[in-house]
Order: sequence, then structure tokens, then C-alpha cells
Amino acid sequence: MDPVSINYTRRLESLLEFCKTLSSNLELEPFLNCAVEFASDITESESSSILVFDPENQVLRFLAGPWYQLDKLKNIGVPLERSIAGWVYANGEAMTLHHGDKDDRIFRVVDRELNEGTQSILAVPIVFRGKTIGVFESINKARDAHYTLEDVSALEILASQVGMAISNHSLEEDTRLAEQKVTELERLKSDFIAIASHELRTPLGLVIGHATFLSESASEEQKPDVDVILRNAMRLKEVIEQFTDSDLLEQGLYRLRKKKISINTLIQSAVNAHQPFAKEKNISLSAEVGTIPLVVEADPEKLEVIVGNLIKNAIIFNNEGGVVRAKAEQVPGYIKITVADNGVGIPLEEQDQIFKRFYQVEKHLTRHHGGMGLGLSIAKEMIELHGGRIWVESVEGRGSKFMFILPLNSAQVTGAKNVFRT
Repeated sequence: MDPVSINYTRRLESLLEFCKTLSSNLELEPFLNCAVEFASDITESESSSILVFDPENQVLRFLAGPWYQLDKLKNIGVPLERSIAGWVYANGEAMTLHHGDKDDRIFRVVDRELNEGTQSILAVPIVFRGKTIGVFESINKARDAHYTLEDVSALEILASQVGMAISNHSLEEDTRLAEQKVTELERLKSDFIAIASHELRTPLGLVIGHATFLSESASEEQKPDVDVILRNAMRLKEVIEQFTDSDLLEQGLYRLRKKKISINTLIQSAVNAHQPFAKEKNISLSAEVGTIPLVVEADPEKLEVIVGNLIKNAIIFNNEGGVVRAKAEQVPGYIKITVADNGVGIPLEEQDQIFKRFYQVEKHLTRHHGGMGLGLSIAKEMIELHGGRIWVESVEGRGSKFMFILPLNSAQVTGAKNVFRT
């Protein structure tokens, strides 16, 4: 093998080893510093530098170069016109230039700032996923030699590695900033919910208290108007409580106060509490609890909220003259509660979304039924706090069946995730 081929082979081996070594370095600045030093060595150049496009000023900026020149280089904007780097960036092609001391295509501001002269130059585009993002250049080949095709190939390989590193860093930075923004928005949301809930509770409590008093002493003629005030005040109270519950659950601040409770009694109480609403909507509402006592270790207040939300939804999303049934039964190791209706149903493609916060199935109906889209998400998270699981079976136009299971006792909590739909 002739000396030229041996030298070229060694350069390729050195380049491969360099790329393998630097691929594990996640820090961008050390990576680029090593890249420009290696580029100078492998192309036998006086120095090398990396430029990236500045879209705001429409110029190329030095991102890396010789450490002793970088402070000056970073203050220079290289124009896309009247510069070798600009031409390479604009055309996406490599360029070599010899005897550049008399070539007006070289941007001489850099030479003047560094008090040096450019005699020869090799510049290649830095491309990532088909888009040119910068330029990698080496200047002044040793011994006044010309840059070769091997030099071009070596620098192009380095440029591809640099392009990947710069783009990955940019993506990581964008992700970090997005995460910071999300965190800040979450904080602002939590603060807003906490402040709004606190500020609304006191005046709302006064409205409900006075409305209740007026309801007891109002004449038959006044009573309907007072009832409207009381009913809407209670609806606003429910919205505030849902916001608070949702925020506490999301922050992991919700705590269960478990004790043994009768599911039979809880289901029957929830059905009784919603009978006036069901009659108003001309819905038949009933409970099926049987005579066998069903007892679980759970937080009674949380379960009342869960069952209440499911029954209320079944009534709301039903047709006049429809039927709603709340059923409790024991399955091996668990209590299973079902709330079924023969109402509007849920489209199949939306059934995986309904337990997400603020999700509304019926956007096309201009939210005719109202609500914040929090009831099901709160129910899901409260059930999971108990070690249970909730799911839905529904056919559009034929109704829905919401089911959830609760472990009979705390010792079974970890096993609930392995229970399949029955």
C-alpha cells in the first residue's frame, strides 16, 4: 500500500475513533471544542471554526473556534452575501479556496479582528435531517498545500456529527423550557384554584345560608325564585369543590380516612339523594343492593362523591323516560359497583378520553348539559387511591355502564390492578 493510502486509512480510523468517543459526551460546548481541534488536526489546518445561522439578524455566528480567538469571533456576524461561509450555507455545498489572499469572496472583517490572513479555506455545510443549520470551516492548510477531496470528506463527516449534536442540544433546550413553562402554568393554575376557591367560599356560603332562610319563610309566590337562587348557588358550590378536589388529587395531597362502611347503605343513600333530580328529568332511578351486607374499608366521603358523580351523569346524559340503575355486588376479593343507564351513550373513539380532566364528550352539542368535565376524572383518581379501578362499557345511542371495583380490605390494595374487566 502506498504512503498516501496508508495516511488516508489512518485518518479515517482516527476520525471513526473520534466520533465514537464523542458520541457519549452529552455536553455541547466540550463536544464542539474537541470537534474544531480535531478538524484542524485531521485537515492539517491552522484553525477551524463552527458557525450557525442567526435567524433574527440573518447572519452566521461563530459557535466554536480556537479558544484564544473565540471571544472576538463571537462578536462577529458573517453575512450570507460576500462570504465563503455564507455561500456554503445558502447553497448547501462544500467549497475549497486556494490563494485566498487575493479573493474578495472572503469576509475580511474576521482577518482584521484576529490580525491574521486567510490564504486557503475549506468550508462544508452542517446539515441535519436535510436542513442546513450552519457551516464547518478550516483555514490555512499547512505548508501552503491545497485542500484535498479526503479533507472535504473528513470535514463533512465531522459536520454531520456536529449537526446532530447541535440539533439534539436545541431539542433538549426546547424541552427544558417547555417543561419549565408547564411547571409554571401548573403553579399558576394551582394558585388560582386555591385563591378563587377561598375567595368564593365565604360569599357563596352567605348566599346559600340566606337563600335557605328565605326558602323557609318565602311565600308560595316567592318560593320558585328563591329555589332558583339556592339551586344555582349549590351548583356553584359543587364546581368549587370539584376544582379543589381535582387540584389536591393532582398534587398528591388528598388523604383517605378509611373505615368500614356499608356499600348497601351508601348506594341507597346516593340514589335517594338524587331522586328529586331524576324525577325532574322524568328518569326512573333505583338501587339494587340485595340483602347480603357488603362492607369495605374505604373513605365514606370519597365514595359518596364517586357514586354521586356517576349517578348524576347517568341522569344528565339520558333521555326523558329513561332508566338509571345503581347496583352493588361482591366478586372474589372485591366489591363491584355498577351505574347503568339507557341514555345517549359514548362514542367508541372517545371512551378512552372521558376520564381525563376537563374532557367533554359532547362538544358538538355546545356543552348543552353543562359541567366542567371533572366528575369522572375525580372519580377515577379517588377510586385508584382506594386501590380500585374504574372502566366504562357503552354503545352510542343505547346507554352506558360505568363499573368500578374496590378491595374488600387494605391488604388487597396492590392486587386491584391485576383484576380484569368482568
